[in-house]
Amino acid sequence: MIRAYKFLMRPTQGQAGALAEMLRDHCSLYNAALQERRDAYRHASKTTVRYGQQSAQLKEIRAFDPERQGRWSFSSQQATLRRLDKACAAFFRRVKAGDKPGYPRFRSGKRFDTVEFPKDGDGCRWDASPHDPVTRVRLQGVGHVKAHQHRPVVGKVKTVSVKREGKRWYVVLTAEQEQPEPLAETGSAVGVDMGIANFLADSNGEFVPNPRHGRKGAARLQAAQRALTRCKRGSKRRSKAVETVARLHRKVRRQRLDHAHKTALDLVREHDFIAHEDLKIRNMSKAPAPKPDPEQPGAFLPNGAAAKAGLNRSIADTGWGVFLQILTAKAESAGREVMAVDPRNTSRRCPACGHTAKENRPTQEKFHCQACAHQAHADTVGALNVLRAGLVRRDANPA
Repeated sequence: MIRAYKFLMRPTQGQAGALAEMLRDHCSLYNAALQERRDAYRHASKTTVRYGQQSAQLKEIRAFDPERQGRWSFSSQQATLRRLDKACAAFFRRVKAGDKPGYPRFRSGKRFDTVEFPKDGDGCRWDASPHDPVTRVRLQGVGHVKAHQHRPVVGKVKTVSVKREGKRWYVVLTAEQEQPEPLAETGSAVGVDMGIANFLADSNGEFVPNPRHGRKGAARLQAAQRALTRCKRGSKRRSKAVETVARLHRKVRRQRLDHAHKTALDLVREHDFIAHEDLKIRNMSKAPAPKPDPEQPGAFLPNGAAAKAGLNRSIADTGWGVFLQILTAKAESAGREVMAVDPRNTSRRCPACGHTAKENRPTQEKFHCQACAHQAHADTVGALNVLRAGLVRRDANPA
């Protein structure tokens, strides 16, 4: 299995400048390759330029511009071209499927933050010697950069990536590991119902409160963003204000990740089988469609956009998607089974008699069956139905 590690780098002032130049030059290569693809498609009878053709030109590009392109790793530049090739392939796939195309965009220096080295030892070297207390990563054109290795890297390092977040630099490793020993079986199965009032409710009647990290930090973030709008573009004061906004966003993101990791770890340790709703988060957070006024051409009727915007902020603040990804990864490492089930009517179906009706849920929290008078918390009822649907699906499709 492949596991990723992310460590903070501590470059010197000169190394930080070299890292910024590396990102800038790879960004230029990305944009130039994208421009070549666009020109060929527009002016050469819709000719499609492939990765192999652009990779073959790298040797000439490096010889023509040794100061900006020739100093960096050849493999990292190939990885940048592969990154563009994947973006273009995804564009054509969306066009073929009839989805919103989303043509690859040119990247500014602020939007290009990662350089990947496909193989450890080719333009980079992760140097974590047990005899040296200081861990370093060697990067071609930059040198040996110190890294804060807060936990050991298990397995063989496969790829190395350098990432910029604000004014901080990180090194991201992927290591190939053997499948770890599974945790001891507990004989327990659980269903979880994701929500906003509570982060999740399980089928045992327990709740995990929603920490609402984004809402708690909204006031400080709003003040920082207002201060940013008052700064003159290109000034030092504006660069400091930008860093303040980025730091507040980074704090909220790390808080969400910490909460998601701890919650997922508790579920994986306590249960052998975990069922959850197969949520379409992107569809749930879409803005409502406008309602034209039939009596007044060009005018629109109220469509609840303001209320939906507040709900969308709450959905984004919970971080369901990140949590489910972390839960799946931890379950795989621990030998647990995670299954997604159809969420339709899970909070409207009575777990006692099976009666399904909208009237069974009169309020957000209350569930009252109109057929058998069964009463419970609506989220707990949803988690019970999710667990039952997951068990039925597991038994119908044995591994």
